[in-house]
Amino acid sequence: MLTFDKVLLKFGGLSAINDLSFHVQEGQIFSLIGPNGAGKTTVFNCINRLYTPSSGSITFNGQNLLESKAHQIIHLGIARSFQNVELFSKMSVMDNLLTGLHPHIKKNLLSIAFNLPSVRATEREARKKAEEILDILGLSDLAKEEVVNLPFGYQKMVDIGRALIAKPKLLLLDEPVAGMNPTETENLGKLIVRLKEEMNITVLLIEHDMSLVMNVSDYITVMNFGKKIAEGLPHEIQNNPEVIEAYLGEGESIAVT
Repeated sequence: MLTFDKVLLKFGGLSAINDLSFHVQEGQIFSLIGPNGAGKTTVFNCINRLYTPSSGSITFNGQNLLESKAHQIIHLGIARSFQNVELFSKMSVMDNLLTGLHPHIKKNLLSIAFNLPSVRATEREARKKAEEILDILGLSDLAKEEVVNLPFGYQKMVDIGRALIAKPKLLLLDEPVAGMNPTETENLGKLIVRLKEEMNITVLLIEHDMSLVMNVSDYITVMNFGKKIAEGLPHEIQNNPEVIEAYLGEGESIAVT
């Protein structure tokens, strides 16, 4: 579904991504891990076309992503949540989710001005989709609550919900459990698996919580200083000495609970 082929991205003389190649298969939960500064979020920014690589190629379902503009990526079927939630804090949970449908709704100013039946029907359909996502996330009771009043863990779920409402083929999750407590982390892990199994969404995950990564991932690529240092199944990564040293430090081990 998604292919990075020898991607190089430099900022001045620094290589943020260095000759990186990996392949995400449709239906996978694919994790991209590594220490801080490894270049993981930069990978997402290349997919979303916020950055343009110096060389190499990025393809999604056979289409060259580097020929697309940032605002076109959502229409290709790629949606994203952010490491630091980017929500409208004074808007309700429902209205934040509805903003995720904005790129998909065809707008006619005259129809909107006169509040024609087609506009009302579109709004009803949008709210129905939002209610479905809120139900999946377990947030239905908070639909009218302003986001600013929610605990951080719930705000992260709203951010994911806004990405999900567009029904993406590929969902990019950037450290989704950062700031969450163990119970919230466990619940989100179950949700990620449900997205794959029940909604047929392929997930590309960046995460530092190794228990979550090892428990939900089908395949893992490990980065360090912009380069790929390992890839494989979770148990292979868990026992890879180079990964353990680069990610956790020499003499440590990757524990899974």
